[in-house]
Amino acid sequence: MSEVRVERLGPAETSLVAGRIAEAFLVLDAPRWLVPDAGRRQSVLAGNFAILVDHAMRHGLVHATADRAGVAVWFPSVGDPAPPPEDYDARLAAACGEWTDRFVHLDNLFAAHHPHPDHHHLAFLAVAPDRQGQGLGGALLRHHHAVLDTEGIPGYLEAASEIGRDLYARHGYRVAEPFHLPDGTPFWPMWREPAR
Repeated sequence: MSEVRVERLGPAETSLVAGRIAEAFLVLDAPRWLVPDAGRRQSVLAGNFAILVDHAMRHGLVHATADRAGVAVWFPSVGDPAPPPEDYDARLAAACGEWTDRFVHLDNLFAAHHPHPDHHHLAFLAVAPDRQGQGLGGALLRHHHAVLDTEGIPGYLEAASEIGRDLYARHGYRVAEPFHLPDGTPFWPMWREPAR
């Protein structure tokens, strides 16, 4: 396979990144609980993800493969914490409508399990459904892990599927006990120490 080129994106591509994540995450169990209406699920997810991707454009790092088939959204959690997204509650309600409480529940669940030591948080890794299994996710991980290893910074994420959990394990993440949504859907917290 030829080398996958990874680029850092800017704010003009926020909608593209949010849409790519929503498209890739539709097959996961969590979105079914978050947005029970299958007909509205993708648009609600994209609206929610746009808030977080927009925030990452200002306070994090957003990478994509050159063809934009794969995207990764990282939030450095080193030293003083970044401020929350601007007008988050109002924007969340506008994006998620009648299911806002479910997204708040998920936010609280993630916050309760988030580690405190310095790290970079991989909030999203998504690849277009027709391009999965071609090494794009791995290329995005290796790209940022090279920075983390150079700077001696751990990585953290919450895997939302067994396939994702196993991918991250192959890239050096150690899995902890899962936590669950009210319907039983698991998330696996995973931590990666920098390679020495």
